[in-house]
Amino acid sequence: MDFHEKKIKLEDADLLALFGSGDEFLHVLENRFSATIIARGDTLTLKGDSYELKAIEQIFKEMQYILTRTGNLTRDDVDTVINLIDVRAAREQQNGSGAIDSVVFHGARGGIKPRTPKQYEYIRKVDKNDLVFAIGPAGTGKTFLAVAMALASLRSNETGRIILSRPAVEAGESLGFLPGDLREKIDPYLRPLTDSLHFMLSADKMKSMLEKEIIEIIPLAYMRGRTLNNSFVILDEAQNATNIQMKMFLTRLGENSKAIVTGDITQIDLPDKNNSGLIQVQSILKEIDGIEFVYFSRNDVVRHRLVAEIIKAYEGNNHDNG
Repeated sequence: MDFHEKKIKLEDADLLALFGSGDEFLHVLENRFSATIIARGDTLTLKGDSYELKAIEQIFKEMQYILTRTGNLTRDDVDTVINLIDVRAAREQQNGSGAIDSVVFHGARGGIKPRTPKQYEYIRKVDKNDLVFAIGPAGTGKTFLAVAMALASLRSNETGRIILSRPAVEAGESLGFLPGDLREKIDPYLRPLTDSLHFMLSADKMKSMLEKEIIEIIPLAYMRGRTLNNSFVILDEAQNATNIQMKMFLTRLGENSKAIVTGDITQIDLPDKNNSGLIQVQSILKEIDGIEFVYFSRNDVVRHRLVAEIIKAYEGNNHDNG
């Protein structure tokens, strides 16, 4: 995906009405598109894919037209314009290929699509349910697709923020001996989540969304006491959450929220592997409507071909499942 920069001069425009109170309408646009939108006076600077810049420019023209004609611009007006223009841009991007429906998210490096039948099943179950557990080995796209689906939910205004979490469980290393303050100590545990975001968002876009707390990345322990409304929540490496932590996490979900829990039960780093909450939930929650489980195998690995062979070799070794 090629990146472009475009400046739009908003001459004779009521910027307060056009941008919304507290720049509300700008934030709506930022959530909907991957492109970065920077407002300086009456000039907008857009950075991103050319088809998105074209769509955003057209959206502002339509918003200005509504404001000039009616003297007022509402959130409903903005949502209507975005939906109309975004659909039109998506159809142009499709170029008659019929493949647009399979794209989970148009990110900074192109469209992200499911690559295996199990990944298609994963996406369908997330679409239809509020809580999905994705269990299987490394390299099957569990976390990567979860992040893509969360960004797609944010862009379509189905949810208002993304919360990414992992248990900070030591796997041979000691937090106490790592350098730096607490934030620096836990960063290595959260890095796989930020890696996925870096792949899908430009640096400017990611920085902006983190600063505005549209995206929040936190250790699992920091979830306690919170109620997560209007959120898309991902718990990664859930095999390292204890039974108590898993219950705590699942009971954080509030109104209009969706959650994906990912993990690999062959890679438990807890001192007592039987205390893994990911093992327990499979029997406790399997009969509840609105909760689904997706099980990946080495056949679903989409990383380097050697990853599947490595997993196969370890599965044949009974000495260590870690």
